[in-house]
Amino acid sequence: MDVEECVAVAVRMADAPGRTILGVTGAPGAGKSTLAARVAAAVNAGQRRGAVVVPMDGFHLAQAELDRLGRAQRKGAIDTFDGFGFVALLRRLRAAEEPVTYAPKFDRTLEEPVAGAIAVPRDAPLVIVEGNYLLMDARPWDQVGALLDAAWYVDLPDSVRRDRLIARHVAHGRSPESARAFALGSDQANADLIAATRERAEAVVALADTAREAAGSWETEGRAAARGPEGAR
Repeated sequence: MDVEECVAVAVRMADAPGRTILGVTGAPGAGKSTLAARVAAAVNAGQRRGAVVVPMDGFHLAQAELDRLGRAQRKGAIDTFDGFGFVALLRRLRAAEEPVTYAPKFDRTLEEPVAGAIAVPRDAPLVIVEGNYLLMDARPWDQVGALLDAAWYVDLPDSVRRDRLIARHVAHGRSPESARAFALGSDQANADLIAATRERAEAVVALADTAREAAGSWETEGRAAARGPEGAR
């Protein structure tokens, strides 16, 4: 399914009674944020009550804590996030009992998480949660899946994904040599871990190449067809 069909699925989710929480996962540099933002923008353009994107990146540990733990050189690895805090937020978003639930976001200029940066009103019908580790089976990440109504895995050819990561690291201050080493080292180790979760997603959104990305053309491989065309759980 192309991006218009992805949007159509999301619009149906937003039109459903109550709140739907859609997870978007995939390896670093695969295009999770791009897909989540495009879908949310399209839903919001036609909805009285719209979609809100909540990135998992807001649960990065602070740089000082990473330094204390000796994990700063592996920033982005699964143990450099507050997984229990992320699960707690998902439970609050699932319950939708507060007038506004505030979520943190990661500021790439500061390279730090910022608390209370994303407001999710109680009447927001669709929350799109995007991040690397949504479908992991290790504690506490194994609690995430039950808090999602559906999960999509964004896929991208490794060569394109790595080039994007290197460019991103350079843009945020690394030298080309350091950027390449990080992308092929820590980032790739994380990507390998995340790739093992691909089959747990209800749908795989496969981005073929950068030209197609620019055109906004996405293909989706349906999973769990018995659960419906939306891949809802």
